Amino acid sequence: MTNTTTVPQSVSNPDVAAGVAQFLSPVVIDLTALVVNGKQAHWHVRGANFIGVHELLDTVVAHAMEWADMAAERVVALGLPIDARVQTVAAKTTTAKLTAGFQQSNETIREVIAQIDAALVSVNAAVAELDDLDQTSQDVAIEIARGLDKDRWFLFAHISEG
Repeated sequence: MTNTTTVPQSVSNPDVAAGVAQFLSPVVIDLTALVVNGKQAHWHVRGANFIGVHELLDTVVAHAMEWADMAAERVVALGLPIDARVQTVAAKTTTAKLTAGFQQSNETIREVIAQIDAALVSVNAAVAELDDLDQTSQDVAIEIARGLDKDRWFLFAHISEG
């Protein structure tokens, strides 16, 4: 009987793993911040269209959590750890500080869109930089970008005047 050991891809190519981690780690950080801040916004939204925005924010949070997990698992699958502890996320996120307390829905939406826009900067950088490095990881970033764009559109539709 042959004993076969399966090792992460990074063992055979540590440069690929390090590069992927360099570009997907900020994505995980910003998406994790979006999860926390999106939930905060969900709890504190007020206004005439409360229920629609309240429920949509739960969807945005669920998506961000799913995408953070997808990006983190790609890095881990390549053999490197990911650091998305609360302290790390707070120190490294590029998302803006969310206003504390209750907010009218239009302001809540603007702030969450700003959170998404910050995450999209990290995601789009990953898409661009992973093209030559690892197309499988780039596909992860592309999927996240596509989803964030859609969630942004759904939120923006609530405040659009035209």
